[in-house]
Amino acid sequence: MLLINKDTIHNDCVNDEQIPHNPVMVEEVMRFLKPGKGDIIVDATIGAAGHGCEILESIGEEGLLIGIDKDAEILKIARQRLLKTGNPFKLYQADYADLGYILRELKIKKVKGILLDLGVSSFQLDVPERGFSFREEAPLDMRMDRSGGETAGDLLRKLSEKEMVEIFWRYGEERRSRRIARAIVKERKAGRPIKTTTQLARIIEKTVFSSVNYKKRSKVHVATKVFQALRIVVNDELKSLECFLNHAHDFLASGSRIVVISFHSLEDRIVKNAFRKGKSTSTLSILTTKPLLPSDTEIKKNKRARSAKFRVAERL
Repeated sequence: MLLINKDTIHNDCVNDEQIPHNPVMVEEVMRFLKPGKGDIIVDATIGAAGHGCEILESIGEEGLLIGIDKDAEILKIARQRLLKTGNPFKLYQADYADLGYILRELKIKKVKGILLDLGVSSFQLDVPERGFSFREEAPLDMRMDRSGGETAGDLLRKLSEKEMVEIFWRYGEERRSRRIARAIVKERKAGRPIKTTTQLARIIEKTVFSSVNYKKRSKVHVATKVFQALRIVVNDELKSLECFLNHAHDFLASGSRIVVISFHSLEDRIVKNAFRKGKSTSTLSILTTKPLLPSDTEIKKNKRARSAKFRVAERL
């Protein structure tokens, strides 16, 4: 866990004006989170501060925004953008599951709102060397925190066929998991280990069916689910989400809200079940019986918003 301040930011920061600024469902976030003057709000996945800037403007100089992200590079961008508001904030390079440690360090017992936006940022997707996207040739990395840990390429070099089948099915819900895992093992045995994003995408395309037929069947690329599964495992995302949701309500003041935006069914199921558990113990009131979805207008402007699901609960 690292506090990001002027001493941890170097002069080689990315120009924030060059980074896309397309936060998802901003109007809904502000309407349900209801940040007000003097509030302490947590943006547990601050990213490039798309939502954070809006929140910081609303809470003013009397409030405090606490931003958390595992990605040190994107925190630099967030800091540049948040500084323009002139209002107080603190940024931490950490897993959002570490929220309790952060609040204890700040001597804060309760906050007025928590936002968790689980989407991969445009910055991460659009920088090829991060390895999140199959659109351009890049090493298979996919780590949110590049300071350590195994990459997606590391996993594909060591996992057995059985282990890959389990990962692709469990975390990507990929129906063709066995065929894809078998093809990857075949490539390894032939002395062609999977090292790059496009290499993996081509193997998946070739294994499943031709790209021409695929385009007729779906708008979603055939490699999407496998890439999703690998990213989840590399960053241990679902374990962090479960841990976070088990304790997040402990830090909410009565009447305060937690907003979660998820982007695939595995995440949404965990959020739904956590909110239901909170309701059954008279801890939370669920404000969205069904998830809210982005408008058609927003999806036209930002295609990455199309799979977003928005849920809200209030602390009793």
